[in-house]
Amino acid sequence: MTHWYEGPLAAFDTETTGVDVEQDRIVSAALVVQDTAGGRPRITRWLVNPGIPVPRAATEVHGLTDDHLQHHGRWPAPVMEEVARALAEQSAAGRPLVVMNAPFDLTILDRELRRHRASSLARYMENVPLCVLDPRVLDKHLDRYRKGRRTLTDLCAQYEVELTGAHDAAADAVAALDVVRAVARRFSSRLERLTPAELHARQAVWHAAQARGLQAWFTRNGTPELVDPAWPLRPEIPAAA
Repeated sequence: MTHWYEGPLAAFDTETTGVDVEQDRIVSAALVVQDTAGGRPRITRWLVNPGIPVPRAATEVHGLTDDHLQHHGRWPAPVMEEVARALAEQSAAGRPLVVMNAPFDLTILDRELRRHRASSLARYMENVPLCVLDPRVLDKHLDRYRKGRRTLTDLCAQYEVELTGAHDAAADAVAALDVVRAVARRFSSRLERLTPAELHARQAVWHAAQARGLQAWFTRNGTPELVDPAWPLRPEIPAAA
């Protein structure tokens, strides 16, 4: 019997102008599809001219400059349409979607769809709801007492996954997919009887608990930062807010 984590998976990742999902923009995105563990991944890449200046701090992370994006990037509206349709196609095909820190990447995609298409990610998923696997949430729940950070780079080191070209959307998506497979193998006794759909539902609960714990820690230390418990997509903020 082949377990789900050895079978077909897809992965999605973005690079952006910053870390504010409400205001920042996508500059590149990638979708990776792999039919079996260790199989050759099929990669679709998008490069976007965001229409706003790319801060130097963002360029230092992903290496994409204003000049490069203006000359080689496409306008956001058709790209966001293609990306949303591609994710819907993966869902329709029954492939779970791996997204590292899903509330960031899926939310910023949703906001870009609202901005450029007067639409939303939910509209594309009306008949094919996303089934998301988030390596950050899975690892934090299954190995909750391990100290240290849990960035993609950290998880790759922890699970002995090769990450070549960090902060390239395609490279990060491939690595996140490999991390999910590695996490599932390591904790197979706790995961193998769960379907990806069941895991999706449980991750929403696990992430909310993790968010409450982090919020409590911030409060104890006098940090004003707020932690959103929503997963895998943050609700739209009303205009009045």
